[in-house]
Amino acid sequence: MAATATFGLRYIPSNSWLHKFRTRTSIRTRSFTTLASLSPVEDTEDIQLNVIPKEVPGTNNNNDKSNKSYFPKRGQTLELVCESLAFKGKGVCKVADTGFALMCDRALPGERFIGRVTRKKDNYAEAKKLKTITPHTDYVEALCEYASHCGGCKTQNLLYEAQLKAKEQQVRDLVVHVGKFSDQEPEFAGAMKPIVPCDIQFHYRNKMEFSFGPKGWVPAEQLQEKSTEGCVYALGLHAPGFFDKVLNVNKCLLQSDPANEVLAIVQECWRDPELGLSPWNVHSHSGFLKHLMLRTGSNVETGLPELMVNFVTSSDNPEYLKPLVEKIATISEVVSIVNNVNTSIGNTSVGEKEYTLYGKSTITEILRGLTFQISANSFFQTNTRQAEILYKLIEDCAFLKGDGSEIVLDLFCGTGTIGLTLAKRVKHVYGFEVVAQAVADARQNATLNCINNATFIEGDLNKIDSTFASSLPKPDIIITDPNRPGMHIKLIKFLLKLKATRIVYVSCNPATCARDLNYLCYGVPEQNIEGHYRLSSLQPVDMFPHTPHIECVCLLELR
Repeated sequence: MAATATFGLRYIPSNSWLHKFRTRTSIRTRSFTTLASLSPVEDTEDIQLNVIPKEVPGTNNNNDKSNKSYFPKRGQTLELVCESLAFKGKGVCKVADTGFALMCDRALPGERFIGRVTRKKDNYAEAKKLKTITPHTDYVEALCEYASHCGGCKTQNLLYEAQLKAKEQQVRDLVVHVGKFSDQEPEFAGAMKPIVPCDIQFHYRNKMEFSFGPKGWVPAEQLQEKSTEGCVYALGLHAPGFFDKVLNVNKCLLQSDPANEVLAIVQECWRDPELGLSPWNVHSHSGFLKHLMLRTGSNVETGLPELMVNFVTSSDNPEYLKPLVEKIATISEVVSIVNNVNTSIGNTSVGEKEYTLYGKSTITEILRGLTFQISANSFFQTNTRQAEILYKLIEDCAFLKGDGSEIVLDLFCGTGTIGLTLAKRVKHVYGFEVVAQAVADARQNATLNCINNATFIEGDLNKIDSTFASSLPKPDIIITDPNRPGMHIKLIKFLLKLKATRIVYVSCNPATCARDLNYLCYGVPEQNIEGHYRLSSLQPVDMFPHTPHIECVCLLELR
């Protein structure tokens, strides 16, 4: 767990009502820089949650029983007003007439509602929304019937322009309060760019994974409406916060129409007793079907969609799937049906064995003029169309000369997509990635596209030593695209010692991105580490509409 769970941090959201608290309270704090240097932040929710002070402004601590307790009790029902959205899409809410703040899932800006306190920590609380009194600002009707209960599209009933505004503000707040960049300085004002919207807000995902379960989960408010008899055996998405509860889903508006057609066929027939198929039970560790993964690509010649269907099963019996395969194969877009066998008790979708049951073992996708082979377990950008825009922004930030003289170091390279899109304009690309299969895919993708100036190396960037990359030429440009925990302090030290001219930092987590930008620009005084970069550009990108996820492309230039 992250070190941040223990200490209160110095991050205060930009809301004016919270700014008033800052001068009236003394919160036990410790430098975010110190904390993050001890351990990478893995659960960055605490960065935004550990902000609540200990007393209510304008009240005193006498024994006046008319005063409401600053910390409500667990289980207490309160009237709340949502002020803004925090990271992970939770609403920052305050108790009416007191100013006490809580975090509430699915609460949206301007909404007044009744909530129940569900959890308390040292200096904040969480609540569950029970009933809306006044709808939120910019309310729109959600198109998906599951939007209120599925964990995927938490903000689908918030106007898209309002979603963008909230995400952009989250990035700005985190970079200011966690990254310690001053929003009063012209340099930062010039660096912070408006968020790039996503032109397509539905059907943009090229990969969806659905889970099988022994009993369908029904929201509490629907228990009286739906018979429990219809809830036996489930195929869908996990209920938010539960690993063992599956919400039946017949159609997902985020995936392609052919993928929804496959989902409908599977839903229609997999429960047939004659097929003898049983869902995986995570408690008893029994059952056959674990997951249904659907991936959509593009035919290189025609540009038409092509679909891969992957059944993840608990045992090595692909023949059991034959009736399903025969039905699914009638869909023209389906070009690949595979079976990954995962015999572990875990709930992952990567198998120890893989069988090709129909068609080919891979599908293809085209990204920035390159062709990529995608296997069942390959990593690939989930929103292909928006990835085109993201990668163009990365290339623009790299400021390549185009004369084939530059060396690019591609860190956390995955299957090599970023490095390969740059390779034809540089001398050489060196990519590092810890996942062996991703490295193999990167090498295959280089061969497929006749790229000979890209080298991909397997290695854990969280465990580097003083000899890391010592045999490689010094890079002119570094691309780093870490996962949610951000970069380890060892890698930060390496980059600061290397002093490449430019670093393009691609982030899927603005909280850890802000921390790492702080390190690279201002150093870590507690460890006598000096920063050497200035933040020249910070570009938020909305890759996943209706979700709390935010991508950022940052340009750092050597001072």
